[in-house]
Amino acid sequence: MNTYSRLGLACALMAFSGRSLHAQSYQDLYEFSCPTGCAPTDYGRLLQGSDGNLYGTTTLGGTNNLGTIFRVNTLGTVYTAVWEFDGTNSGSYPDGGLISASYDSNFYGTTTAGGSTGGGTLFRLDPSTSTVTVVHSFTISEGAPVVPPTEAKDYNLYGTTDTGSTYRYDVKHGTYQLLPNKAPAMSYSPLLSASDGNLYGVSEKGGKYHQGTIYRMSLAGAIHVVHSFNGADGDAPQSALIQAKDGTFFGTTGGGGSSIWGTVFSFTLAPATLNTLWSFNGTDGALPIGGLVMGLDGSLYGTTLRGGINGVGNIFEISSPESSPVFADLFDFADSGEVGVTGDRPYTGLKLDTNGTIYGLTGEGGAGGDGVFFSLSVPNPTFNITLCCNWWLILDQPVLVLGQGLTGAVAVNFGGVPAQFSVGSDTYLTAAVPNTAIDGPITVTLATGLQLQSQQNAHILPDVAGLDPPSGPSGTLVSIVGGGFAGTSSVTFDGMPAADFMVISPALIQAVVPAGAASGKVEVVTPNGKFKSPKSFIVN
Repeated sequence: MNTYSRLGLACALMAFSGRSLHAQSYQDLYEFSCPTGCAPTDYGRLLQGSDGNLYGTTTLGGTNNLGTIFRVNTLGTVYTAVWEFDGTNSGSYPDGGLISASYDSNFYGTTTAGGSTGGGTLFRLDPSTSTVTVVHSFTISEGAPVVPPTEAKDYNLYGTTDTGSTYRYDVKHGTYQLLPNKAPAMSYSPLLSASDGNLYGVSEKGGKYHQGTIYRMSLAGAIHVVHSFNGADGDAPQSALIQAKDGTFFGTTGGGGSSIWGTVFSFTLAPATLNTLWSFNGTDGALPIGGLVMGLDGSLYGTTLRGGINGVGNIFEISSPESSPVFADLFDFADSGEVGVTGDRPYTGLKLDTNGTIYGLTGEGGAGGDGVFFSLSVPNPTFNITLCCNWWLILDQPVLVLGQGLTGAVAVNFGGVPAQFSVGSDTYLTAAVPNTAIDGPITVTLATGLQLQSQQNAHILPDVAGLDPPSGPSGTLVSIVGGGFAGTSSVTFDGMPAADFMVISPALIQAVVPAGAASGKVEVVTPNGKFKSPKSFIVN
């Protein structure tokens, strides 16, 4: 599906003049060719694997010309089509890229057509065997899943279709559920699992002014519009939101703003406030539908589909986005008819790799006109680390940390708390979340003394492991053992609030059994959620 056509805007823009650009930071690494995959994905972004390679999808190409899943190294010198879609069996036309799931470390994605019912598929890719398995075939009434799902704090996958249907897929049990409520009209962006535990998305239409929305979806499927775009502050948002450590959301709109060519915005929830950071005017780019990525320097980086000097899009930066936004046009794509000089019309969002370089795709252009894989080198790139999947962490469970040079790791910390870990290779290690961990960034220290830190904050889910003593009368002082207890706001015994409680450490709470309490589960409520004891406390 051509997003630009969907907006109903002009078919092309005239070439624009502009200032000189930092073209030396751009490098065309690989040029797609339809026999092994072409027209790389319209939505989503590249996925970094534990092997250090990047994974994505092409909408077309492959033996059946129905799209592929590909793997490419960060130099662009080794490219492999790991799966070719075949229509009925595995689906066709994968538009959305891939995500990685915590429970099984497999990749998940969607196709917009094919499958046993013809409406598209939700599929699983085992990266170790390059085998695809369809876990759900969508019906025509459900709608086509244009974008991949998102893993939420409950470790289930949540997604939307082009008809607004919303769904949940339980990876652990392999079950699919159609949720009761629909997203606002034309919700074509992947959902964001936010720091408040909810999912957030955008829609091109709907809202008070019918020009798009930002909406919230709870894990129960309840949907609430938190902002309606009015044209002046943007129109037709269609790229995934991102969130900074302080909770601020950032995103783009495909149209609207002061010159109708789209905007970059920030959004905060309390109170709900949207600020336009930049309105595109054509000369500086137009239609920023690929969304944003935040660099290690705190700058926002993105692409436009049209506009710029040559009218076929550019790469831009907005520095100091939370204080004094400054816009810079970093690189202009160029074409020569349908065969691009560098690649053109980047639909897909950028990806910040743990090597400090930003990578992206263009849907067209390159030597054969079939799209390119490119890199953007930022000033003073530095290594960093990330998690493969989910920033909501379960105590004592292993998490996969991705990075560079990890064979030299000598320490891993979660929010400053040391963790046990095992190095798998230079590009990944596995660490167990310590029971005294608190919310904060993850840090890996190398033997050289270099410290690698995650951009995101980990959020520790509460867990009650045991009660000491396990029984007693009202007034008994009970030690609640577990973890994730920082910021505990409530402790109840069979639903009755504790007479008194104190958080001794993130792994220990002491609470007094209230008068009149009955035997039952003990529940702890924290800013990150709530958890009931596996066994009941017996009141005697």
